[in-house]
Amino acid sequence: MTVRRTLLTLALCGTLLSSSAAAEASPTPGRTYSYGAHPRQTVTVYGHGGTALVILHGGSWARDNDWSGWSRWFAARGFTVYETDYRLSSDAVWPAQRTDVLAALRWISRREGPGAPRPLLLGSSAGGHLAVSVGAYRDGRARTRGVVALSPVASPYRAWRDGTVPGATDQRRALARAAKRLAGCDPDRAGQPCRERWDDLTAASHASGARDAPLYLVHSAGDFVPPAHSADLASAQRRAGLRDVSVRTLPGSAHGGALLRERGITAGVLRWLRDR
Repeated sequence: MTVRRTLLTLALCGTLLSSSAAAEASPTPGRTYSYGAHPRQTVTVYGHGGTALVILHGGSWARDNDWSGWSRWFAARGFTVYETDYRLSSDAVWPAQRTDVLAALRWISRREGPGAPRPLLLGSSAGGHLAVSVGAYRDGRARTRGVVALSPVASPYRAWRDGTVPGATDQRRALARAAKRLAGCDPDRAGQPCRERWDDLTAASHASGARDAPLYLVHSAGDFVPPAHSADLASAQRRAGLRDVSVRTLPGSAHGGALLRERGITAGVLRWLRDR
């Protein structure tokens, strides 16, 4: 009986320990808030009390990508993460998406309270486009202390042009169509308002140097959003006087959030964010 009770006790302890470990490993759910009236104008918050980090998902401005895993990962490393949704191109054309991110930043500023440091931005692909656009729009440094962009479509016009040349890959053709939906018009057959919208879509058109947010830009060499997007933006910002600009190009063809799984990138991004 004594041996049997001992075995039962050990089994119970093992079950409790396993349950405890599972509880620690289980993801902490975020809490979702609205920053506007549209159903997509929401932020999901992970963590509390750390530096505010706003994450902007990709998806060709037309669909969601799930960033909850990485949001929890950054929250576990001391950030208060605001995973931010915005209206898609099926809801409204540009500049509605930038307007949404600006509105979300105002909401976050109120939530963080007076005297809180300005948030950081991390965007992927189409979300990278929004991040670099906001970072360069009308004194972007006043709203954010820094922007990390993974495969940013920094120039939707370039994406449209690259996807409409003979021999363009399926991914580039799809991105060209997505850029056209975002703009709401074809740049080859449009009047002045449309041309102005395409210009406004290009982050480099707003470059103002020291008034803009520092940049950490990452692509792979074989990315279907080529490194030239970030190279052109970095050049424009440096010419305008922004010194805190880093551009990394990795081997391979990883795109967007997949770049965080590449050797050394996660550590580099984390270090850069913490140094702001």
